[in-house]
Amino acid sequence: MYRTGNELRAAARSGEFTGHTSGKAPGYVQANLVILPRDWAYDFLLFAQRNPKPCPVLEVGDAGDPRTSVLAADGDVRTDVPLYRVYEDGELVAEVGDVRSRWREDFVFFLLGCSFTFERALVDAGLTLRHQEENRNVPMYRTNLMCRGAGRFLPSPMVVSMRPYLPGDAIRAVEITREFPAVHGSPVHIGDPAYIGISQIEKPDWGDHVSIREGELTVFWACGITPQQAALVSKPPVMITHAPGHMFVGDRSDYDFQLSA
Repeated sequence: MYRTGNELRAAARSGEFTGHTSGKAPGYVQANLVILPRDWAYDFLLFAQRNPKPCPVLEVGDAGDPRTSVLAADGDVRTDVPLYRVYEDGELVAEVGDVRSRWREDFVFFLLGCSFTFERALVDAGLTLRHQEENRNVPMYRTNLMCRGAGRFLPSPMVVSMRPYLPGDAIRAVEITREFPAVHGSPVHIGDPAYIGISQIEKPDWGDHVSIREGELTVFWACGITPQQAALVSKPPVMITHAPGHMFVGDRSDYDFQLSA
């Protein structure tokens, strides 16, 4: 078990840890990663501002500087994520363990809020997480909910993560997560997956299928995989992200991102 974000980042940097990060380094903030050339960075910042549910911005780097200063004092976005994805002209071309050899002096990084950050609050309230119970990555789905475009970033589908709950627990989950708007906040949909364009709940587009038990509702939160869908649609010349479920883990507490904290 990695006890802190610093320990997990060091393990990712050395290649010791390459897995998904839900439940790892519990209590520490997790974030989605987007890296773009500087001439695309403003358009993406505007895209995130227009779509704050799937793309809540926590930190933006200076051009050419891979070092973090807000979520972690010594983080390096080139090495500290367990697994990266590389997109070129809208095509996924590689999954790699670090991106030092691909780093450019015009790159700007964005760290976006992740729902793994509010999972501690759910667990502390006695709400179980099925994907952690079953030792799986959280299931994620492409939806028919469309993000607003911004500059060269065209309208594109929102991605959601799903956690199943009985109705009473679903209400509690809404009450808890709405206090965390910086990490996606309250759900975007509860109930029939078909309403948001998901035809096969047992076949997530990313992550793993989890059990949905009798009487449970499917509860969907906006997800930071959304920018990767934007890359497929808008085709920037290069865009580097985390692989789904493989987050940057910082040094700040999960509860730092709660409104009432």
